[in-house]
Amino acid sequence: MPAWPSPPWPDLLARAMRLARTEIGALAAVAVVALGLWAFASVAEEMAEGETHAFDQAVLNALRVGGDPSVPVGPPWLESALTDLTALGGPWVLVTFAVMAAGFVLIQRRPAAAALIVVSLGGGAVLSQALKAAFGRDRPALAYRAVEAFNPSFPSGHAMLSAVFYLTLGAIMARVLAKRRLKAYVLTWAILLTVTIGFSRIYLGVHWATDVLAGWSLGAAWAMLCWLAAYLLERRAGRKIETT
Repeated sequence: MPAWPSPPWPDLLARAMRLARTEIGALAAVAVVALGLWAFASVAEEMAEGETHAFDQAVLNALRVGGDPSVPVGPPWLESALTDLTALGGPWVLVTFAVMAAGFVLIQRRPAAAALIVVSLGGGAVLSQALKAAFGRDRPALAYRAVEAFNPSFPSGHAMLSAVFYLTLGAIMARVLAKRRLKAYVLTWAILLTVTIGFSRIYLGVHWATDVLAGWSLGAAWAMLCWLAAYLLERRAGRKIETT
């Protein structure tokens, strides 16, 4: 007797579930972009009007011992550790990591992921410098600074670019990895690095708290916007292949 053909429903259901997961990811990215842009615009408006100065000064003073701007709170090793960790958000360190990451994904034959890394970090750097020049905000007084910093303060370039790079890299790795625990592990470290680098800029006295909040918000929005653009281009390319 001829064998009955297997029903198509399991395959169709699996495809539907995969599509639902990708669409949910795209919607989440849109939400992060919208929320990040709104948060940045709100902080920027308040900062430009001088409404954040009292808050910024209070946060900075809370991280100093007895009001002495040259003595940060905590044990001496904390200042040393954060001085080292803040470099992970520096431009040349991020460029080095980006080249390494882009080369790795190119070896894995993922040119779109490599382009996403380069475009997101490069575009984020240009955007950061343009906004710094536009707002021209002064940094905290020299007495607070434990490390050197020269350009304008708002938004924090370290906070913004670390959010752009580490969140983009985390999102790429999460797509490559199969197990949810590994995805969660990678994304958790991406968030922890971003938060630690941003906090270090306040602790070391080179940024106001609102500089970092604005950098985080805009960095996350830009990272997700670039990821969303790459996702839509990838889907469009896939549809073209199917129709040819």
